[in-house]
Amino acid sequence: MPTRPGGAPVVLDRREGPFGEVVLRERGEHFEIIANGCFLMDTADGRSERLLIDAALAALPAARTGPSVLIGGLGVGFSLVRAAEEERWGRIVVVEREQAIVDWHLAGPLDRISGPALADPRTGILHADLVAHLRTTTERYDALCLDIDNGPDWTVTEDNGSLYSPAGLAHCHDRLTPGGVLAVWSAQPSPAFEQALRNAGFSGVRTEEVAVARGVPDVVHLALRTI
Repeated sequence: MPTRPGGAPVVLDRREGPFGEVVLRERGEHFEIIANGCFLMDTADGRSERLLIDAALAALPAARTGPSVLIGGLGVGFSLVRAAEEERWGRIVVVEREQAIVDWHLAGPLDRISGPALADPRTGILHADLVAHLRTTTERYDALCLDIDNGPDWTVTEDNGSLYSPAGLAHCHDRLTPGGVLAVWSAQPSPAFEQALRNAGFSGVRTEEVAVARGVPDVVHLALRTI
C-alpha cells in the first residue's frame, strides 16, 4: 500500500454521492473513512464496534435460536466481522447507503478485513439509506445494531438526526421482535438519548463504555422491546 513519511494519510479513493463526499484514506497500516470532511472511523481499534454486536447478542434470551441482526452502517467492517464470527446469529443484514463503502469492501482494500464475513451465507448487504429502510420495511429483526453517526448528538448528515427523534425511535421499536434489542454506537455518552429511549417505550435502557486513550469513552446504548 502507498505510504508517506511521518504517517501522513494517503487518499485511496474519493467519491461524490447523493449524501456528499466520502473518502477512503490509508495512514500507515490503517484505513480511515471520512464523510464530508468529518472523521467517521478507522481500523486502529474496533473494540467498541465489536461491543456493539456482543452486547446486543448478550441481551437476547439465551434460548432464542438463530436470531437475526440488522447492522446499520458497514463502515470498516468490524461489526460485520464480529457478527459473522458468532455462530449463534442466524441471519446478518448490513444496510449501507454509500455505494463507495460497499465497493471498498467487495472489490477494494477493505476486502482484507471483511472478505470472509461477506462470503458467509448468512450475510446480506442492502444498499439503502438506513433511516428510510426502518421507516418503510415491514421486516422485523431480533437485534438492531446501529452505527451510522458519531452518535445521537453528532450526526454525519442532518437527515440522520431523524433516526434519534421520537418518530425514528418508534420505527426502531416497530422493527424489533418482542424481546429484541436496540444497540446504538456513540462517540460519547448521552443521558438525553437514554431518556429518549425510555420515552419511546424501550425498557432495560443502559450504556456500556469502552475507555479510550484520551477524552470521553466510546459507548453503546442498549434498549429492549418488551412487547
